[in-house]
Amino acid sequence: MPPDATLAPSRFGALRSRNFAILWVGNLLSNIGSWMQSVAEPWLVLNLSNSPFLVGLDSFASGAPVWLFILWGGVLADRRDRRSVIGLFQGIQAACPLLIVILLWLGRLNVATIIALSAVVGITDALSMPAIQALIPSTVPDERVSSAVALNSAQFNLSRVLGPLAAGSVMAGFGAIACFGFNFLSYIPFLGAIWLVSIPASASAPAAGQSAPTMSEAVRRVRGSPPLWRALLTVTANGLFCTALVTFAPVLVRDTFHRASGAFGGSLSVFGLGGILGAGLVLATLQSRSRQKLSAAAALAAGLLTVAVAFTPAFGLFVGLFFFVGAAMVTTNAASNSVLQSSVHSELRGRIGSLYALALRGSSALGSILTGVLVSHAGIRTGLLVNGALAVAAQGWLGFLVWRDKSE
Repeated sequence: MPPDATLAPSRFGALRSRNFAILWVGNLLSNIGSWMQSVAEPWLVLNLSNSPFLVGLDSFASGAPVWLFILWGGVLADRRDRRSVIGLFQGIQAACPLLIVILLWLGRLNVATIIALSAVVGITDALSMPAIQALIPSTVPDERVSSAVALNSAQFNLSRVLGPLAAGSVMAGFGAIACFGFNFLSYIPFLGAIWLVSIPASASAPAAGQSAPTMSEAVRRVRGSPPLWRALLTVTANGLFCTALVTFAPVLVRDTFHRASGAFGGSLSVFGLGGILGAGLVLATLQSRSRQKLSAAAALAAGLLTVAVAFTPAFGLFVGLFFFVGAAMVTTNAASNSVLQSSVHSELRGRIGSLYALALRGSSALGSILTGVLVSHAGIRTGLLVNGALAVAAQGWLGFLVWRDKSE
């Protein structure tokens, strides 16, 4: 039976779904809180320790658990009720910023505690992220999955603009503790949205008597499809070599350009504005083949821009380049995720989502710790130069494979 004409692919078609719209708003509010903490936390760690390595270690602690837990999370997402999985682990995660608020207020907060709580956030994120990734496409018909993925990226990057802007004002008026408090409160609308949406039973949990899903099915699906494994490798290289630019932005802003926390928050907002542009580019590209090419081109651009930032002499020029870095990195990841999610059926999306999260978050964690060591010994500019050069080499090769492939 041909699909209903009203469900034809469109850039904003996913917003016609009430369930998707509810999740979109809940996610936006929650991510604004998360970005407020993302501004406050590295700045707090840097000022408590004066150590770029510990800034990288904190980022590593939140990202490294994906190596151990994300594949379990993918199986959980396809084996258990996805809303229950999200509610449990996101609820635990919400307690972490609340604990930081209490300890900071009591004057008993130290860097070791921040890093330990980052690890808890990383574990709960790894176990719930695949369920979230799989639940979002389940709120729309299959014809609108690409729209849902791109709009979700746009939402994330809108929060990347609003969160740092809010954090800059809040930190100036009330200190870092308020950013952690707002992050705790931001979990409430998201958890509420999870239980407000109605999800088809087949998309929320497997039917009775259905065989238990295994990760090997997803791995075989990826191995047998060049567009899928190229998308995962592109995201991996992007996370390994380019995400460090965002992680170590506070070091660059404070120690190289001698600016305060407000400038750091503002630069992250500009990065987020670029991310919105990137999500818009993905929305404007409807065909999977075109999104593969778009992701490859954007990934190469991200590497080149990282090299350019390493040579940037002035803060204003850095901010301008940071806008395009945000556009390139988000285009890369959103286009690759769209290729992955739109190429598989609902019963595989949890496990495919876990492979995507492993590629993105696991590589970012490894990149953070390795860059932290390099920056501590050779300086921030050398660290960025090495990362950018490696990104150009890796993404140039992957881009060649994409553009050489003439199959549809």
